[in-house]
Amino acid sequence: MDGGPVGEPLTCDRTWVMSLAVSPDQTMVVSGSADGRLRLWNVKDGGAVSDPWEGHSASVRCLDWSPDTREIASGSQNGTIRRWNPNTGRQIAPPIETAHGVLFAVKYSPRGDKFASGGYDRMIRVWSKDGKLLIEIKGHDSSVSRLCWSKDGAYIFSGSGNMTVRKWQSIDGKELVVLRGHTNTVTSIHLFPDERHLVSASEDCSVCIWDLNTNQQVGDPLLHDDELSAIAIPSDGRYIASAGSDKKKIYVWSFEAALKQSGDQVRVRAYLAVVSIISNWPCMMVTHSLTGS
Repeated sequence: MDGGPVGEPLTCDRTWVMSLAVSPDQTMVVSGSADGRLRLWNVKDGGAVSDPWEGHSASVRCLDWSPDTREIASGSQNGTIRRWNPNTGRQIAPPIETAHGVLFAVKYSPRGDKFASGGYDRMIRVWSKDGKLLIEIKGHDSSVSRLCWSKDGAYIFSGSGNMTVRKWQSIDGKELVVLRGHTNTVTSIHLFPDERHLVSASEDCSVCIWDLNTNQQVGDPLLHDDELSAIAIPSDGRYIASAGSDKKKIYVWSFEAALKQSGDQVRVRAYLAVVSIISNWPCMMVTHSLTGS
């Protein structure tokens, strides 16, 4: 692992980038901007694949690819979900008015037959692919900031402004687990490939690892110097990458060491320099490699 950029920087117009999503095959990136437009990029050469996609009338706050890469879902500041064909840049269904107010999260199920959304109104909603509301899930007492599904689609995990991570049955919305430990908004959550652990990041400047068998935090929190906004885990689950507001850095942590140790001993690299995902214009996005030993 050398932390070097992969391909060329992705440079767009004079607007703020509010959201990013990498395609399942890791060849494409879709970005959502404050001007309401989406842009599709080729990771290898950093070039825009097509002209910007237009449709939203407010900033694009969240994005997700369907598992088969045939669709992209986008959620906006005004609570609208739109779905797009990445090959044409055209919308493939009427927009969904979610009633969230502001949308902070949209996530396809593992089979791609439905998707979940969360937002300012503290609710989680699950939708069919034809836009029918299947279930509303109540329980958070603050905004729902992030979502992820279990591999079998049986469970939904959510992070919230109320500092908790929660686990729900997707079929009926029953709350199963509440994970408490953060002291500020949970900004990102991610399941490990083995689904025995979940990692969360927060505006309290920490990354926490949770054992889903005991529903307890394991190891010491992994600390940044400022608020965190994103985490990522490679497919082999060996590392955790975390980034936020502290001096344009990405920290990469050893998962195995994180379960046993504390402090800087866990870091694989001190930091990787990076331009912030949500940056002032002109925007630049840089993709870094997390592969290797």
